[in-house]
Amino acid sequence: MPFRDDVELLRRDEKLGHKLLTPEQRKNILKPYLPTPKSRSPAREKISKSRFGIRLFLRKQLYLLCYLLVHALFSLYIRIRQAYHAVVDRIYSILYYHHRTPELIERDVKGLRKLPKHLSVVLELYDNGRGGAELERLVNEAADISAWCVSAGIPQLSIYEKTGILKAYIPETHRAITQKLAAYFGPSYPSLTMHAPHTPSVESGTTPASSPRRKHLSVMLLSAEDGRDSIVDLTKTLAEMAQRSKITPADISIDLVDAELSESVMGEPDLLILFGPHVELSGYPPWQIRLTEIFHVTDNQGVGYQVFYRALCNFAKAQMRLGR
Repeated sequence: MPFRDDVELLRRDEKLGHKLLTPEQRKNILKPYLPTPKSRSPAREKISKSRFGIRLFLRKQLYLLCYLLVHALFSLYIRIRQAYHAVVDRIYSILYYHHRTPELIERDVKGLRKLPKHLSVVLELYDNGRGGAELERLVNEAADISAWCVSAGIPQLSIYEKTGILKAYIPETHRAITQKLAAYFGPSYPSLTMHAPHTPSVESGTTPASSPRRKHLSVMLLSAEDGRDSIVDLTKTLAEMAQRSKITPADISIDLVDAELSESVMGEPDLLILFGPHVELSGYPPWQIRLTEIFHVTDNQGVGYQVFYRALCNFAKAQMRLGR
């Protein structure tokens, strides 16, 4: 316990703003009451630091070993998975190749229990289409898929590309698809209608009367602006109409929203094919794929007929429970 004189002296110093005692005097008064620090020999401190340093080093090496082991095992798994899918993809490419012959595609899908009435695909533009090569590749892929759809008996195709570059070249894309259909079917190639939301449609020219068209294909071009932006615009429109008493809030229902979006954008596709290695919708219109069957092949790179055919096979086996 501190002595009364020391306590009184420190209190007077505190009341006077620490002007009565110097810092050294206050330190000397408090020093007898402080606990004596435990002294450690230099040798003991050296041994302790040495042991701590070795343990820390060994711990870091153990963590590094575990990280390298996990990384190696995961890399090995990825390589094996990619090799497996590459082999399966090559087998499908050999067994099921169309050779630009509609009859072969018809034969491939003949045994399927059902086919989609409306097929949708997601294509990706790399490097923002610089140099024109990417745009040409994109148009060629759209033309190939269109020819496969007609050959398989699918009447409606929607092509989604996030940037909307295809929508800026509708006549050129229409011409490329028409040429591809002519290469597949000859002079009696199917008729083609191409359009985009809020854009006039472009139809193919007439064919000779001696060779009437057998089929018709409708192609819809979509972009990111046809997705969430369309839902936002419809919401604003319905809100303004409700404020102006043109409609009542009770009139706004799921059926009304579905009808408006189907009319302004498109109806709901039965099957959506992703040609990328992962499931990435890239801003695809969300309302239209509530009940859509989505198909993709893991580690796949690029558009191929084998992916198209496998998607149709998967769709034929799928059970549409519609929420039940």
